[in-house]
Amino acid sequence: MIKILGRATSANVQKVLWLCEEEGIEYEHDNEIGGAFGRNDTKEYLLMNPNGKVPTIIDDGFVMWESNSAIRYMARKFKSELYPPDLRARNLVERWMDWELSVLAPHQGVVMVGIVRTLPEDRDDEKIEISRLAWINGMKILDAQLGKTRFVAGEKFSLADIPLGPIAHRFFSLDIERPELSNLRNWYKRLADRPAVKKWVLIEMA
Repeated sequence: MIKILGRATSANVQKVLWLCEEEGIEYEHDNEIGGAFGRNDTKEYLLMNPNGKVPTIIDDGFVMWESNSAIRYMARKFKSELYPPDLRARNLVERWMDWELSVLAPHQGVVMVGIVRTLPEDRDDEKIEISRLAWINGMKILDAQLGKTRFVAGEKFSLADIPLGPIAHRFFSLDIERPELSNLRNWYKRLADRPAVKKWVLIEMA
């Protein structure tokens, strides 16, 4: 059975929980690690994950970290149709997954931490604003893609949509100024109808 270590309010933990729920993969979840729970800086945890971040995923003694890498592993192991076998189709999926990490996640993280986890008097407003604008620029790229295809990597829901879903939820839920990107909004609404998203993504942000 897959073991998932990490608080469910983490976007990276949500990716793994979402995939498991979507594909009916059996899992155990220790929610009380990371954030206000702590425990991710203990010697025991750091031996598994030297980054001290969440999630850490364990499959029959095999330890994984880096959420996108982990969900690719799980999709291969459980032969998920969300990860297409065709070489070019798979490349499209992986391209958007890597893009999420390199383009969106860093800026989303700065805004999220700055607004949700930092007291107003301690915020670096200039830093938050720079990341807000960069985040919007990235979401405009995603919006343009979603004007061409129903889902991120094509006409069918795939593994590419999972890393981007939690970021979209934060984009539309945080109290920030943003453009009304209709393609992005419609895709987000389609995702929000999925039971796994309702259970693990459309939850309190912390």
